[in-house]
Amino acid sequence: MKKFAVSAMVALTLATYAQKEKNGTIYDKHPAITVVEDMTRAFVAGDTVKLASYLADDFKSFNGTSSNKDQKGRTKEQFLKRAAFWHDNFDYLSITRSQGAYPDALEYKKSGTWVQTWEQIKGIHKKTGVKLDMPVHRLYVIDKDNKIKTMIGYVDQTVFDEIGNSFVERSNGTIYNHHEYINTVRKMVHAFEMNDMEKMYGFYADDAYFRNINLPDGEYLNLDQVKEIDKEILKNYEINSIDVTGYPDYLHYELGDAKVVQSWWKFRVTRKSDKKEIVLPVFYIHDFNDEGKISSEIVYFSEKLLEVK
Repeated sequence: MKKFAVSAMVALTLATYAQKEKNGTIYDKHPAITVVEDMTRAFVAGDTVKLASYLADDFKSFNGTSSNKDQKGRTKEQFLKRAAFWHDNFDYLSITRSQGAYPDALEYKKSGTWVQTWEQIKGIHKKTGVKLDMPVHRLYVIDKDNKIKTMIGYVDQTVFDEIGNSFVERSNGTIYNHHEYINTVRKMVHAFEMNDMEKMYGFYADDAYFRNINLPDGEYLNLDQVKEIDKEILKNYEINSIDVTGYPDYLHYELGDAKVVQSWWKFRVTRKSDKKEIVLPVFYIHDFNDEGKISSEIVYFSEKLLEVK
């Protein structure tokens, strides 16, 4: 039995090795890589004459993310027109290697020479101001004359949808200058002014989260943490008055059904330690949930104005 088990293990090992078959060689320096990167530079420059010199006459480019089974690809002539379009419609266009990445040339035994690249496309669309800053992965087939025969690109298409949508005016909801959510924000702020903290916190959802412009990016606070901060504020400052500046806006967005109140205030406070009177401009953004509770709060103010000099 032991002899059989050993024999079986040896057979399995040999079978595993037998499954390996070399199908070519990978290079990080190769004439095919040179032609691909030279072609890319010509594309960015909008030099269609030079660009054409790197492409085979039967060149085709394909969208690697398309699910269209009948995709025919762009011909050489169509690709050259596309390059001219990019040059004419994007400012600050660049295509560079992604950080830490480099192209590979693969000489396959069975399917010739391929090049694969990982790059970053950047630019600003001239008409709409939409920014490009996105990765693109491309595969190229290189023919025996070191010309690019095929290009397959894998890129996020949503930014191009945004460009297309930006050519026409489109409303995205309704702005109100009087609304129950505006009333809620006013009542919340003035409850704080009157040191009625229980009433103030009652306007927030239990799972509300908070952020202010002075926090590290991506860091948020929960309601319990904010309560502790408020205690410190009231311990160190006397609130003289909180006055609205202009008028609040309630924005009910169509996209995402977001419910947002923006409001501008002046907090007039006295620092207890030195009796210094301070006027602190504050900008609030409050999101509301479907129950009419404040689900998030973002506050913009300058900590510099509160520093002891």
